[in-house]
Amino acid sequence: MSEPISSNPTSVQKPPADGYLNEPESISAWLIRLVKGILVGIGFILPGLSGGVLAVIFRVYDPIIRFLAKPFHRFGKNVLYFIPIGIGAVIGIVLFSVVVDAAFGRFAAQFICLFIGFVVGTFPSLYRTAGRQGRTTTHWIILAVAAVVIFAIMLIGGQSMINVTPNWLVWLGSGALIGLGVIVPGMSPSNFLIYFGLYDKMAAGIKDFDFAVIVPLTLGLIVCVLVFAKAAAWAFDHYYAGMYHFILGMVIGSSLAIFPTVVFPTFTASGLAEANLSLPVALIFAIVMFIVGTIASWLFSKLEDKVAIQREAIEAAAS
Repeated sequence: MSEPISSNPTSVQKPPADGYLNEPESISAWLIRLVKGILVGIGFILPGLSGGVLAVIFRVYDPIIRFLAKPFHRFGKNVLYFIPIGIGAVIGIVLFSVVVDAAFGRFAAQFICLFIGFVVGTFPSLYRTAGRQGRTTTHWIILAVAAVVIFAIMLIGGQSMINVTPNWLVWLGSGALIGLGVIVPGMSPSNFLIYFGLYDKMAAGIKDFDFAVIVPLTLGLIVCVLVFAKAAAWAFDHYYAGMYHFILGMVIGSSLAIFPTVVFPTFTASGLAEANLSLPVALIFAIVMFIVGTIASWLFSKLEDKVAIQREAIEAAAS
């Protein structure tokens, strides 16, 4: 049996599953959740990233899964908590669909570097969360295997392009694929939609409020998430450290795979010509966006840590 690498997991008191509902409510907390929703919504349709990854990064993944697994538990509190996140997600999806249609194809690498910066800046906080109940050699193995597998899947998938004719059933399946991206952080549904030749059509449909696209997409997403949410919540309750290290591996592997599959091709002669940028300018632009994303998310995670301390103090006083 492997020995714990960090402190004894049994010495760490497990926080309440719905402790997020005890956070002090304020206008700033509401606006923070709105911003999180916007970023997670963008993650749903940003190639190379996953809305699930950003939900984990911004600490709303576990609350979402638990709410969907037990929707009537503290229903009113949950609804109030998720209203700004839901509004933000819609804003993020619609606004970024406009951006995708107008400029994303030209500055794809730079936009993605911004979001990779988001991941890097909050990685220390996510790492601490994963080890909250201890860390063993087995957990390191889970992390490594998850990282390698998702990296390989994205790398192989990035080399294949298939054109699928869109219809109602295709959009329903696409919505289910996006739902899997919520349940399985690290999986990038947008990458698969690009492989199938559906991504630009989806973005245009959302931008134009084409309900023949939006309705089946939404239905597929909701059904998929509801079907798998309870299983995900059960796994977190029984295998907290293992699940979080699996997610951590998925985040690492999918983030690394973005570079050879999405970012690097834009720095080729054809990619630079399409962006109408020179190589030095394109590189500097990407690096600046990466730094901005890293600093912004690091500051965001520091604010999150402060809120978490307040929440833990409230829970300790109540116990």
